[in-house]
Amino acid sequence: MDYNALKLSHNSSGLVHLHPTINAFKKLKEPWPKDVTLYQPYEKEQMLLAENASCLAVKAYMKMCDLPFHIRSCANAEFMSPGGRMTKLPVLQAGVFIFAEFAPIVNYVKCKGEALGNWMKKDERLEMRSYISLTENVFTLAELYMSFMVKDVYEKFTAPRIGCVHPWPLNKIQNFIKRRRVKELLKIYQWKDMRINEVTAKVHKCCEILELKLEESSGMYFYGEEPCALDAMVFGHLFSVLRSNLPNTALQSTVQQFKLLVQLCHCIDEKYFHVESESYPKVGYDPMLYNPLQ
Repeated sequence: MDYNALKLSHNSSGLVHLHPTINAFKKLKEPWPKDVTLYQPYEKEQMLLAENASCLAVKAYMKMCDLPFHIRSCANAEFMSPGGRMTKLPVLQAGVFIFAEFAPIVNYVKCKGEALGNWMKKDERLEMRSYISLTENVFTLAELYMSFMVKDVYEKFTAPRIGCVHPWPLNKIQNFIKRRRVKELLKIYQWKDMRINEVTAKVHKCCEILELKLEESSGMYFYGEEPCALDAMVFGHLFSVLRSNLPNTALQSTVQQFKLLVQLCHCIDEKYFHVESESYPKVGYDPMLYNPLQ
């Protein structure tokens, strides 16, 4: 497993920077750090649909594991990331370690012995990974397609959010760069030239598969009475779509057809996100200030 050992520092402008450290692997087996921080873009002003889904999935998983962490919103969260397959977000800083996206963060939690699903059988864990991969790929690509390939969504929602933290003309440049990068990703997965009804058909099929799996369960979660990584992943993507406020509601309407999945999302939201504690404080910031780390 390839881990990125990095440290954070802040310059005078408040932007976060990363620096490599040595002997970080010795710290991998140490207890869960007290200063774990999850970095994400500004949710109300900056975060895009796919980014929100990825961040929400990680937060759900961490809360299901009952692990303490703090949430920091900052303008350059995406550029702090050491890499990733899709969104590069969220970025988790745990001591000297930096991880980005769902799978690397879950693997780090496993190394700490804090992971969900230790009670699962080997074949169930393998099956679960297949469902996670399906959910992440289909929903992330659909969210990216909706955000960047549907004209009214891009113009009214996506472009203003990408450019909101940059002055002109940098905001226009960043919009161009990010849209080109997303189009290249969609082309690799053969989603770029799809029509929107083809995209929603893929989402519909994915939801059908997930709902059939949920129907087989003996409990409220996918594998019984206890949550696992699949529950967190499905919640992150479906709940983000359900509460999205895009000009085009095709994805939202598709997900709303699956009552069991919608019910699961609301149950997870009620159990893990409507209870505030010292371990999971709500983030407070002035929407006019784009970096709270100054």
